[in-house]
Amino acid sequence: MDFAQDLAGKRVVVTGACGVVGRWLVQAFAEAGARLCLTDGDAAALAAMAASLPEGGFTHPADLRDAAAIEALVAAIGERWGAADVVVNNAGVYPSGFLLDIDAEEWDRIFDINLRAPFLVARAAARQMIAAGVKGNIINISSGAARKMRRSVVPYCTSKTALDRLTKGFAIELAEYGIRVNALEPGFAPGSTASPLTDAHVEATLAAIPLGRGSSPADVGNAALFLASSAASYVTGATLTVDGGNSIGSLAVHQAKKSAL
Repeated sequence: MDFAQDLAGKRVVVTGACGVVGRWLVQAFAEAGARLCLTDGDAAALAAMAASLPEGGFTHPADLRDAAAIEALVAAIGERWGAADVVVNNAGVYPSGFLLDIDAEEWDRIFDINLRAPFLVARAAARQMIAAGVKGNIINISSGAARKMRRSVVPYCTSKTALDRLTKGFAIELAEYGIRVNALEPGFAPGSTASPLTDAHVEATLAAIPLGRGSSPADVGNAALFLASSAASYVTGATLTVDGGNSIGSLAVHQAKKSAL
């Protein structure tokens, strides 16, 4: 499908725009001709991205842990566009720590960013869409960790499981307005400065992925464009997993490998 023909001129919001996956999403929607509203907690990085935005786009720095900041973000979208056509809740954190060591403040921070913020952004954006008569769609960036528990990142896994349920909840309640809500699970994409990973962790994870590699900009971008396009007009409440099989199992073996036959 020609996504450029389908998405050109669409008003697209991307949260966490300055992260690894965020930049991939921005690139994909920009190449498809969308108008972009980019937001991130890193104001300096966001300012650096502003120069490359397509015509009609804008940036709005926001700390998504702050409900007032989210209200201001959505108000800016309303003033500029009336309403968005597509909202991508991409912002998230992936901190490592055992449950016995994580304090309540860190638990709250993870859930504020990974779950509470998508709820607040989606709720406010959906209200704008309904008021403007826009049959838009919302894409929540989830993770295979929603279904596959990972040692030392249990709060992250739990937040993504809850995000998947929130996605389905919004989907069933917004269907009457023609607003679609789906989740996208990208593959392994190291390089985050907010949640850095060791070289050993990256190497071990890549070695265990069934299709033998990490994610790429095209993998994530094409999946997001599909969900945002008319090609997915009958898709809502779904989770699209694009992770090379990473969430279904591991290639790691704990004994001498036996022959296939």
